[in-house]
Amino acid sequence: MSSSTRAFTALLHRFSTSIPLKSPNSFNIQGGVRLYKNLSSSSLYSSCANVFAPVEFRYANSVRKIWTRGPLCMGRRSCKIAGRKGVQDAKKAKLYAKVGKEVVSAVKKGGPNPISNTALASILEKAKELDVPKDILERNIKRASDKNQEAYIEKIYEVYGYGGVGLIVEVSTDKINRSVARVREVVKDCGGKMADPGSIIFKFKRARVVNVKVTDADKDQLLTIALDVGADDVIEPSMDDDDDSEEDKTERYYKIVSSSENYTEILSKLREEGITFEQDNGSELLPLNMIEVDDEAMELNKELMSNLLDLDDVDAVYTDQR
Repeated sequence: MSSSTRAFTALLHRFSTSIPLKSPNSFNIQGGVRLYKNLSSSSLYSSCANVFAPVEFRYANSVRKIWTRGPLCMGRRSCKIAGRKGVQDAKKAKLYAKVGKEVVSAVKKGGPNPISNTALASILEKAKELDVPKDILERNIKRASDKNQEAYIEKIYEVYGYGGVGLIVEVSTDKINRSVARVREVVKDCGGKMADPGSIIFKFKRARVVNVKVTDADKDQLLTIALDVGADDVIEPSMDDDDDSEEDKTERYYKIVSSSENYTEILSKLREEGITFEQDNGSELLPLNMIEVDDEAMELNKELMSNLLDLDDVDAVYTDQR
């Protein structure tokens, strides 16, 4: 798409009205021995929001509510940037790069010995849980000893996309001027607009997240686990793409959302149940409300997010697009 076409499309979407979606429907949970549900396949999903009947677990008088939502970040078919495998590989590369930057910064501040450098020891322990290759850790510890290597600084940039969508760009960089210049360039080329600090971030909340493939666990099983360990949300992926292959569907994830206090307990419970999962890298930003846009805006936002993620300094991009 040419720059002139992007600019014209961006102008049109500046006047478009976004459709905010209310926080999706929830499962009402009361205790946890017997499961009652009244769901029909036709009532599970609608075109704009998921509609669920309540699911009750009874063994006590306490009542908890676990919210379920549609997919986050890329949304619907726009999740497919360059094929599912390519997306997963890119996610791993971003994860390894972010952990590597954290190692460099920790070594710069406290030295390369994890015994005396508690910050480094904590990062190495997290890297072990995330299955970060040992050679990446060793390479970054060595790189930190280079006197020309500066410590990394974390920054957040806020961006307006198409159709009223907001984006949060998380950056970790050793050259602030370089990172902001490259982010601005991508946003301008893709027809977006840089937002003032605080204009979009309030629409998100930061939380700990465990990702579980839909093929690795049953929904009711995850809801029971979430209840037992006091999780806040169970976010469900969209299942309404009729043209998705079976391979596409195996790359969808449930998201178990929790506070930092009970995150470890959730991981332990999943291990006990033999459920494979992927941890976050400290936290994720989750939108408080989702925005529905048309297909054209969706594709334009997808291109914007993809190009931002191609930047080495960018660690993650979050959006409230449904």
